Amino acid sequence: MPPPTQNRKTGELAPGHAALLFVFVVLAWGLNWPVLKVIVESVPPLWVTMLRSWLAFFTLLPIMAATGNLIVPTRRDMPFVLSIALLHMVGFSALVTVGLQSIPAGTAVVLAYTTPLWVAITAPLLLGEKLSAGKVAGVALGLAGLAVIFNPLAMNWHDAGVLYGTAALLLAAISWAASIIFVRSRRWSASSFQLLIWQVLVAALVLSIAAPIVEGWPTIPWSPHLVLLLLYGGLFGTTLGYWAMSIVNRSLPALTTSLGVMATPLIGIASAALTLGERVDPALLWATALIIAGVAVGLLAGARQLAGK
Repeated sequence: MPPPTQNRKTGELAPGHAALLFVFVVLAWGLNWPVLKVIVESVPPLWVTMLRSWLAFFTLLPIMAATGNLIVPTRRDMPFVLSIALLHMVGFSALVTVGLQSIPAGTAVVLAYTTPLWVAITAPLLLGEKLSAGKVAGVALGLAGLAVIFNPLAMNWHDAGVLYGTAALLLAAISWAASIIFVRSRRWSASSFQLLIWQVLVAALVLSIAAPIVEGWPTIPWSPHLVLLLLYGGLFGTTLGYWAMSIVNRSLPALTTSLGVMATPLIGIASAALTLGERVDPALLWATALIIAGVAVGLLAGARQLAGK
């Protein structure tokens, strides 16, 4: 049954309730970063991503069936299913967990959320989108933020783990950007929410094959604490987050959600500092501010471009 404030035909919520649900999504995703940081200390990265995917699948299955959204994807929808599953749910998620093994959660979330910058850089080349002055300014601000993080004087070039983890997180952001570019270039028959469970299933199956091959069969120190963390990551960080965001995207303007989701790195930094005792470096705050400002400037410029057509 839809919530009382939800339009049964369109699936939209009243703006006020949609805003509250959006706050839940941002908090759930932001808090998920220190949770993942703790999990990867006990479970190998691909196994973490695989366990979360299966948990998300078995949670989504009854939800999709109860809401009438459990459909069989058409051939036209399969590229959408595969691109999101492989580039985002496998590529992005797995690379993030790899990066978190050696990078603080606060820094990791900022690097991962540079995705809009890579979209802005590649969309003119791959999709023929116009690169306006506003978008150029946004990209410049975002790259300045990355330059602050990658200050050659502050970077520990002798720590292979830090270099490897940083590269993994940037590749994660680029992988997410690639999925966005692919989705923008095509049209689909089903909704993104109806295809979500199939994306999760493909990701879970791929990871179930890859994890034992790449990382072997690990000895996981199971405990009630670890199980609770995995449940949080699978339920709130993945399943309920995607479900809630699908409703928010139908209920609020795209620009509002695109800008609002950039609060996630701030929540990630703050929660990592409070729960894990991570030091909040002034340079990281400057980098975060520049990257968020760059994304905001770029999104606003894009909105003005669309309004002018």
